[in-house]
Amino acid sequence: MWLFRFILLLLPFILLAALEISLRFAGYGYNPRFFKRLEIGGQEFFVQNEDFSLSFFPKEVVRNPGPIRFPMRKAAGTFRIFVFGESAAMGDPAQSFAPARYLEMLLREKYPGTNFEVINVAFTAINSHVILPIARECAEHEGDLWLIYMGNNEMVGPFGAATVFGRQAAPLPYVRLLTTARRLRVGQCLTELGRRFARQGTNSVAWGGMGMFLQNQISPESPLKETVYRNFGKNLHDIADAGLNSGAKVLLNTVAVNLKDCPPFASIRGGHFEAADHAQFEQLCENAGQAAAHKQFVEAAQLFEKAGKLEPTSAELQFHWASCLLAQTNLAGAREHFQLACDYDALPFRADSRINSAIRAEAKKRPNPALLLFDVASFLGPNPGLCGNETFFEHVHFDFGGRYRLGRAWAEQIETLLPGNTNAWISQDVCEQMLGLSDWNRIQVIHFMVERMQMPPLSSQAGNGLRQDVLDSRINQLRSQMNPTNASEARRIFQQQLQQRPEDYFLHENFAVFLEVAGDAAAATAEWERFRELMPQDSLGYYQEGRLLIVQQQRYAEAESLLRTSLAIRPSRTEAWIELGNSLALQKKYEEALAVYSTALTRDPQNAQTLLRRGKVLANMNRHADAVESYRASIQLNPGDGLTHFELGVELLSAGETNAAGKEFGEAARLTPDRVAARFNYGAWLMRQSNWDGALHEFQAVLRLEPGNVRAQRNLAYLQEMKQRSSP
Repeated sequence: MWLFRFILLLLPFILLAALEISLRFAGYGYNPRFFKRLEIGGQEFFVQNEDFSLSFFPKEVVRNPGPIRFPMRKAAGTFRIFVFGESAAMGDPAQSFAPARYLEMLLREKYPGTNFEVINVAFTAINSHVILPIARECAEHEGDLWLIYMGNNEMVGPFGAATVFGRQAAPLPYVRLLTTARRLRVGQCLTELGRRFARQGTNSVAWGGMGMFLQNQISPESPLKETVYRNFGKNLHDIADAGLNSGAKVLLNTVAVNLKDCPPFASIRGGHFEAADHAQFEQLCENAGQAAAHKQFVEAAQLFEKAGKLEPTSAELQFHWASCLLAQTNLAGAREHFQLACDYDALPFRADSRINSAIRAEAKKRPNPALLLFDVASFLGPNPGLCGNETFFEHVHFDFGGRYRLGRAWAEQIETLLPGNTNAWISQDVCEQMLGLSDWNRIQVIHFMVERMQMPPLSSQAGNGLRQDVLDSRINQLRSQMNPTNASEARRIFQQQLQQRPEDYFLHENFAVFLEVAGDAAAATAEWERFRELMPQDSLGYYQEGRLLIVQQQRYAEAESLLRTSLAIRPSRTEAWIELGNSLALQKKYEEALAVYSTALTRDPQNAQTLLRRGKVLANMNRHADAVESYRASIQLNPGDGLTHFELGVELLSAGETNAAGKEFGEAARLTPDRVAARFNYGAWLMRQSNWDGALHEFQAVLRLEPGNVRAQRNLAYLQEMKQRSSP
C-alpha cells in the first residue's frame, strides 16, 4: 500500500517528465539559454541565441540580442568584461558604436599588452527580469568585470507596470515561477496555447516601438509602481550576487537620462486633485507660460510654484517650472524639478530617482570591495547630474559625445583594477577612427534618429521640431564634407584598422555601411560576406548582402537564398520578409511573393511600400481590382509617394476609369516631376481633355528629361499644330 501511494504521488511528475521528453524528442519548442555553442573557422565560440527572449516576449514582438561571439576557452592574458543593460547600454540605434565599444578601444590603447573582451549582452526593451537569467549564464564564463547599466525599462519592459508584453506589475514569485516553467518544453507549449487563446478574435500585434505604450499611461501614484521598485531591488541584488559569486568584480552604475531637454511624454493628474481647483490650476499655468514666453522667469517660477501646491504630481508643470529656474541659473532647483518631471512622467521610458536610489542602496548595504558603484547620473552633463541634448539624441540614447564620455568614465573606473600604466587615454576622434565612425556612418545613425522622432510619442513631444531641425542641420553639414577626397581617406582608415583587427565583425559592418553610402555596392557586398563568415549565426549579414544583391546587382536567386537564411535565423526581421518578397517578384514567382508580402504586412501593417509592391504583384497576376485596393491602402498611409499614384493611375486607365486615372497621373507628376512616364501619361490625359496648354507643358517637361522621346515629340508637334489652328 505504501509503495502504491508513493507511485501515485510520483505519477504527475512521471507524466510531466514523459511529456517533456516527448516534446524534446519531437523537436518542439526552443532553447531558452542565452548563449549557444558554435564552431567558426575551426574554433569553438559562444554566440547569442536568437530564441532566448521568447521566454519573455510574444513572438510577434520578440526582441533579440545583437551579434555576440567570444571563445569558449578564455586565453591567458585576457580581461573579460560583460556589459548588462537595455537599449542605452546596447548602443541603440547602432551597437557598433555603443559606449562599450568606446570603452574597448580606450582600454586596448591604454593597455596594449592585455587582450580585452568586451561582451555586450544588453538589448532593447528588456529589464531586470530578463537580465537576471542572462547574468546567471554569464557567471559560468570567467568574467573579470561585470558592468551593469540598467533601469530605463523597469516600468515598460516585461512584467512592468506599463508593459504591453503581458501581465503588469506581476509579483516576483509569479515572475520567477513563470520564467522557470518556460525553460521547459511543457511550459513553452502551455504558454503558446495561452497566447493563442488570448489572441482569438483580435489582430496579432506587431512591434510598434515606443508608440505601442501610448494607451498604457500610469499615474505617478499608482501602487503598481511600488511592486516594480521592489522587484527591481531584488533582481539587482541577485544579479550582483551572481557576478560576485562567479569571482568577477561588479561595477554598478546609476542611470543617466535626458532631464533638461526631454519634456515628459505624458502628464496625468493625481487622485488628490480637487475639481474646484482645476480652473485655478489651469489659469496659473497659463499665466506662468505667458510670463516665461516674455522671459519673465522669476514671475513664471513663482506662478508655477503656486500651481504646484494644487497639483504637485503634474509632470508637465514640474518640467516648465524647472526650465524657469534654469533660466535663472538656479541649478540646484532646476535639477530637483527636472527630476520630478521625470519621476511623474505617465509614460515612464526613463529611469527615475527611485530606480537610481535602489542602485545606490545596493552598493551601500554590503561593504564588499569587489562591488563598486559609479554614479553616472550625477557625473554626466556639463552641469553634473543635469544632462540634455549635448549627451543624448532623445530621452535615453546617447549621442556620440555622450558615448565617448561614458566609455571614458568607465575606463577610468576600470583603471583602478589594472596594473599601473602611463599611457594616455586616446581622444574621441582617435577612438572613432578605430571604431569606423566616418561621416558616412555618422549620417546614417543621425538619419535613423530623425525617422524615430517622426513617430509617436516623440513626434508629439514638446520641442521635437527644434530637435529634428538641429539633427537635420548636422546631416547637411556632414553631407557638405562627403567628397571623393574625404571618402578616399575614410576608406584608407578603415583598411588600416581592419589590418590590425581583421576579426572585428563590428568594424566589417561599419565598413560595409560606409562603402554602400559612398557608392561602392560591390565592395559593400564583399564586406557583408566577410561579416557572415565571422558571424554565421547572425541574421544581419545574410539580410544586408541579400538586399544589396537585389538593389545593386540584380542577382535575385542568390538574394532569395540569403534572405531565406536570414529569416530562418530571425523570423521577426520584417525588412527581410519585404526584401524576400521583392526578390521573388523580380523572379516572377508571383504567388510566393504575394504570400511573403502578406507575412510582412502582418508584422508591419503600416508599411506603405509593402502595400505598393504587393499591388504590383497583384497587377502582374491580373488581379487588377485587388491591385487598386492595395495601391489605395498604400496612398492612405503615405499620400506623398508619387510612384504609388502613378501605378494606381495605370490600373485605373486599364479599367477604363480615365478621369480617375488622370488625377492620379497628375499627383504623380506633381510629387515626382522627374518621372518621365508620369509626366507623359498626365500630358496624354490633359490632351484628351483638350487642355492644350497643360498638355504642352507636360510634353515639354518630358523632352527636357528625355530629349529622344519620339512619342512626346509627336504629341508636342500635334499640340503646337492644334494651338496654331485655334489661334485667331
